[in-house]
Amino acid sequence: MKKDIKENLFLLKMEKKNKMTEYKRADGRKLNELREIQAKVGIIPNADGSAMFSFGKGDHKTMAIAAVYGPKKMHPQHSQDPSKCTLRCDYSMVSFSTNERMRTGPNRRSTEISKITEWALEPLLLVDEFKNMVIDVHIFILQADASTRCAGINAAALALAHAGIPMKDLASSVSTGKIDKNLVLDLNSYEDCVFHEGEGSTDIPFTFTGKGEITHIQLDGKIETEQLKEVVKMAREACKKIHEIQKQALKDSLGDLK
Repeated sequence: MKKDIKENLFLLKMEKKNKMTEYKRADGRKLNELREIQAKVGIIPNADGSAMFSFGKGDHKTMAIAAVYGPKKMHPQHSQDPSKCTLRCDYSMVSFSTNERMRTGPNRRSTEISKITEWALEPLLLVDEFKNMVIDVHIFILQADASTRCAGINAAALALAHAGIPMKDLASSVSTGKIDKNLVLDLNSYEDCVFHEGEGSTDIPFTFTGKGEITHIQLDGKIETEQLKEVVKMAREACKKIHEIQKQALKDSLGDLK
């Protein structure tokens, strides 16, 4: 009798614990569901290539634009690399991109993301013939609701392709993470920065090629090995969808030329 009572109490305790760890997203999405995506190229006439990419809609949106200039002669001359073309990315968030007005200009975060963007994109470029030259990619976040580096990488990849830069493949980027014990896709700002219940929030952005090869991964927080394997699968599948949307945006731009 006492044994049955103890077992029942244990089951009730575990059931209560499981209910506490369940997470329902405020926007109604499933845990493995992307936000609405929009992509368009050719948005800046004066650039050699340009693109817009966004996750979400309305007030809960992350929107990035990218402009590409080059290949062109590298200045100053002492920065030239005689063995290859240099990819130079500049990521920044405009002052009105968040609810609180931001200070403009470079900072530690923007410098880090600029370099990460270069690392994510450079393996895909076929620019060995443009020695001593530079390709400048300027990325601006117009509206921010998390996943800004991912939106920026997606916009930059589209802009490079639109500029006619030789590439092995497109890069597609998405954020994943862990909210308490739940694995989630495409984090919003609440999930990324505000959520602190249970085990808290872990942000894990990825960048994949169209063939499913990783060119970029970051991990901010704690996650078990098996869970990491699961989010890799989740991110790879999501990036396949993003890749198709990017390809369609490029195809649509060809239609505009007719």
